[in-house]
Amino acid sequence: MKAVAINGSPRKDGNTFSMLNKVLGRLEEHGVETKIIQVGGTNIHGCRACWACKKMKNGKCVCNDDIFNEIVGDAIDADIIILGTPSYYSDMTPELKAFIDRFGLVASAIGALKHKIGAGIVAQRRGGGVAIQSTLHHMFLMNEMIIVGSTYWNIGFGREKGEVNNDDEAMANMENLADNIFWTLEKISK
Repeated sequence: MKAVAINGSPRKDGNTFSMLNKVLGRLEEHGVETKIIQVGGTNIHGCRACWACKKMKNGKCVCNDDIFNEIVGDAIDADIIILGTPSYYSDMTPELKAFIDRFGLVASAIGALKHKIGAGIVAQRRGGGVAIQSTLHHMFLMNEMIIVGSTYWNIGFGREKGEVNNDDEAMANMENLADNIFWTLEKISK
């Protein structure tokens, strides 16, 4: 069992990382292999709608001028995909949006995500988290994934690095999310 978390925050060790790390730490306690892939702060571009991935069907993007093809294999091979982003002007970071637009298309070309588990988490200072959750869920749903939730929205509050760790409700929610992911994984693995 393998979980991959995509960190869309340009602040490599910021609040989004703290939330992802909390979920992955709990999954590791359940025996799940975990990995965080840093997308935020990288030079990743969006989908160009060339549809070459639908023709090639090799799990790669024909554009090979950024990090996408280096990381897409880990995400496709995972049983669990967790997407994390801070709220930037009430939306996800452009790096995460670029990743999910290409990832969703490349993965759908080969049916790679059907019945896998997906969860989205958002670090925010004030707002935007619920709308971002919706966008993350759209990518999961369009690829026939199973979305796992928790006791509340998977959102944490904080601005400065590490500040989200003071949001006790959010951090407890991240642990509960991990428990729910593991429970779901066990059910679908039978």
